[in-house]
Amino acid sequence: SRLLQDWAAFAARGPMEKKRVDENTYIIHPEYKNKFRPGPAREIIKEVLQSKLEKATYNMEHTQALTRQLADDIKDRLKELMLPRYKIVVQVAIGEQRGQGVRMGSRCMWDSDTDSYASETFSNDSLFCVATAYGIYLY
Repeated sequence: SRLLQDWAAFAARGPMEKKRVDENTYIIHPEYKNKFRPGPAREIIKEVLQSKLEKATYNMEHTQALTRQLADDIKDRLKELMLPRYKIVVQVAIGEQRGQGVRMGSRCMWDSDTDSYASETFSNDSLFCVATAYGIYLY
């Protein structure tokens, strides 16, 4: 039968070897040069916000798509830094500028030796934007 032939072919190949990529490296800290640094990350966030929001006006219907686009652009630019084993998480909030005060906060549980974040704000006459990027090292 066909099933028996498939099983015989599978058994003849012998035990499958695990890919080398899957093996644990036991690296629990990034090299110094490969750490997530808030300074360069903040500059990247600032550049993206300036380029995308410089002439933007607040529009409630378009804000959701704009927020997602900004987060994706920031994440893509941060990934260009090629930080191995870092998970990049980006949060963007956009609101209408009406002269009000806004306070934002976040709380995370992480390893302060390897994980960090960068945050930047942008505002014009029509809107304000707060973007935060978190770099979390995966053990």
